[in-house]
Amino acid sequence: MHEFFTTLSSTDLDSSGSAPLDYHHHDGELLDAYSRAVTSAVDRVSPAVVNIDVRNGQSRGGGSGSGFVFTPDGLVFTNSHVVHDSKSITLTFLDGVTANAMLIGDDPDTDIAVLRTDHLLAPTAALGNSRDLRVGQLAIAVGNPFGFQFTVTAGVVSALGRSMQGSSGRMMEEIIQTDAALNPGNSGGPLVDSAGRVIGVNTATIMGAQGLCFAIGIDTAKYIASQILQHGRVRRSWIGIAAQNVPLPRRVVYEYKLAASSGVMATSLDPDGPAARAGMRDGDIILRFANESIAAINELHKVLTSERVGRPHPVLVLRGVSLVDLTVIPAARPE
Repeated sequence: MHEFFTTLSSTDLDSSGSAPLDYHHHDGELLDAYSRAVTSAVDRVSPAVVNIDVRNGQSRGGGSGSGFVFTPDGLVFTNSHVVHDSKSITLTFLDGVTANAMLIGDDPDTDIAVLRTDHLLAPTAALGNSRDLRVGQLAIAVGNPFGFQFTVTAGVVSALGRSMQGSSGRMMEEIIQTDAALNPGNSGGPLVDSAGRVIGVNTATIMGAQGLCFAIGIDTAKYIASQILQHGRVRRSWIGIAAQNVPLPRRVVYEYKLAASSGVMATSLDPDGPAARAGMRDGDIILRFANESIAAINELHKVLTSERVGRPHPVLVLRGVSLVDLTVIPAARPE
């Protein structure tokens, strides 16, 4: 908020040595606008946020975290690491109401879990999207750090398209970096924009660092939820790459009349993986997979279903400034 404060010269001061009233009034208006944005967003989402208490059996104890209701029939998003292998789950709402919940399914690879609460009148959070986020926009985290229920922190979106290692050991993609402070107990709570729409599911911090906090993009969470509800699990095939979202040069988009202005760049390849065997190289940008336009990592995840295992699929990549056609045969994802 450094732009909210104006450096004054001696000529800007009145006879008492104080700043004129219009400076204070201007700064006050800006601060009030910021405060109104945060409080309005929190008012919208807080009723849907829950404190989660987990019991894993007498010998294994339990834990706690956060979550939020996102459908009228009581579906709740949280982190896989909060509820994985749970025996019982209890939710506490902002108004003090407690309710039981059951684990519908979870995906350690993306650290997303879906619960269902028996609190049928639970308020719901509005879901936004993470694809259109911009670095620098307001980000607000709501959760229950260290057992302090319904704590709010605010900051900005610090970076987009981060990758980080999940609890399963695999890389999680489409991670949002924020400086809205997160602590143990925030896990699974919502990261929201200035309109109170959920843009991410808070998941992790880097211990010992300040202002380095991470959330799973809500677009990924939506996809994981759809897979869990349809199949009871997330079914995937595998092509053996680590990747990140990248913008495409405007002249390339124009010259080749591409449908999207971004793609998915292979940052490293498993030397024995399907992509490497097909001739893909580090730095290649995937534009299409199996005739589906690929503008972001979550779109690549969506097409890598189990039904594609062992079947050849055309893949269009941008290599430098040239388009290259490849044929990739996805494999079953290694366990």
